[in-house]
Amino acid sequence: MGITLVRVPVDALQDFTQRAFMAMGVSEDEARRCTRGLIESELRCLPGQGQGVRRLPTYFERISKGYIQPGAPFEIVKESPALALVDGHNGLGSVVAQKAMELAIQKAKISGVGTVIVRNSTHYGSSAVPARLAVEQDCIGIAMTNAGPEMAPWGAASGVVGTNPWGIAAPTGGDFPVVLDIALTTAGKGMMRWYEREGRKMPLDWALTPDGHETDDPSAAMAGALLGIGQYKGSGLAMLTDVITGVISGGGFGLKPYSDPAHQDVSHTMIAIDIKWFMPVGEFKARMNDFVQQVKAAKKRPGVDEIFVPGEIDYRREQTYRASGAQLDAAIFDELAELARTLNIDFPFEREIVPS
Repeated sequence: MGITLVRVPVDALQDFTQRAFMAMGVSEDEARRCTRGLIESELRCLPGQGQGVRRLPTYFERISKGYIQPGAPFEIVKESPALALVDGHNGLGSVVAQKAMELAIQKAKISGVGTVIVRNSTHYGSSAVPARLAVEQDCIGIAMTNAGPEMAPWGAASGVVGTNPWGIAAPTGGDFPVVLDIALTTAGKGMMRWYEREGRKMPLDWALTPDGHETDDPSAAMAGALLGIGQYKGSGLAMLTDVITGVISGGGFGLKPYSDPAHQDVSHTMIAIDIKWFMPVGEFKARMNDFVQQVKAAKKRPGVDEIFVPGEIDYRREQTYRASGAQLDAAIFDELAELARTLNIDFPFEREIVPS
């Protein structure tokens, strides 16, 4: 059973998203930052990953209930030329993360490397968004966040650490940067719901049933814990991500993030590395191009037509969507239409079904 997709023009979707945020009472600057986060995620991520404009109704609910504070202070609690500790004051996570990376970039231009650690923030979406901000300033960007306790530590049956995603982005001299954008679980609940709706079985290494058994049934696993990438390696990486985000910042970690809807207590770490401190930017990009070509020229496994570097498939998907329109889950399209009615703003889209 396939899932119906609806095609929408990207420029109109971007305009709608920003207008929706502003109708929620978000300032123009914060709406622009949040819109960037959602649109980039929408164009680059798979629909089942749960990112992108599908988050708009959730933002509306959380803002309406006072769970997220638009316009919250971006408080620099402590800083040095290379470091900063920031309190996000329960503000919009996408705004907090982007500002934190911008501050890390400023510090990298002074010290070679800038690190900003954030506490008391909220969900910020795709880690690639702040990481790619660094690339625009000829830096390598690293963005990490902790999350709610959905992942079972290796050998456990219940969740203690989050998916704790990473985004790492480096510029090249080619058409697109190399961008690693991953959660530390094999998959997330969004992909499980997608498989459930399609009536498909999922791989056994995605999640556990509530009593701790591996399963290929997404319905049976929805109430259980997720499994980490690489078995014990993923849960170990997730735990250490909590250390360098939540534990060291004085913010939430482990079981705490998202445990209170009114105080998500999410922590982030943003790192920018200024390339020109180490070598001329042109030399770095030439070396990156050489590295990319080495990877793509490797001997292929049977049945493989092309080898992709991190971020290449996402880049191609984005280019396709920008040319021919983003593809929204029809159920999400309907939710956005309802949100537009609630916010009393124009919803300028026809229901153009993408041929299956």
